[in-house]
Amino acid sequence: MTGPKSWLRRLRQWLLWLWHHEATVGQKARGLAAGVFMGCFPIFGLQTLLGIALASLVRGNHILAAAGTWISNPLTYIPLYWFNYTVGCRVLGPGPALPSLEVLQQGGLFELGLAMSSRLLLGSTLVGLASAGLFGGLYWWLLKRSKGARAHT
Repeated sequence: MTGPKSWLRRLRQWLLWLWHHEATVGQKARGLAAGVFMGCFPIFGLQTLLGIALASLVRGNHILAAAGTWISNPLTYIPLYWFNYTVGCRVLGPGPALPSLEVLQQGGLFELGLAMSSRLLLGSTLVGLASAGLFGGLYWWLLKRSKGARAHT
């Protein structure tokens, strides 16, 4: 019988197997950190793939890397990328104001794009590094703590 309950049970068993067999505590934390880092970048459609690729480089859990990229989602895109841009402006100086029609006609749009994107990418890198360290470190600590609690019972 291959009904919906059977498929759901198989999917659940497969996910549990991956969860328990793919990673140590450190690999889980590194996977989550890799995903959170890549989730801070405005590269829609590639965040999950790049998060998993980064997790492979740092020997992290692939499932948690994919889940970590969900830090950016339709509810958080605007505040996250605005914050990243603001951080980039703090480091590189104020970003450009919106251009006038005259500036656009003179071909200044490319320069404006470079000035804005450099601030966004720098801010995304810095926020991503801080967030990855925070979430990965906190998750590692929670996993270690829960393993220690289980060992004492």
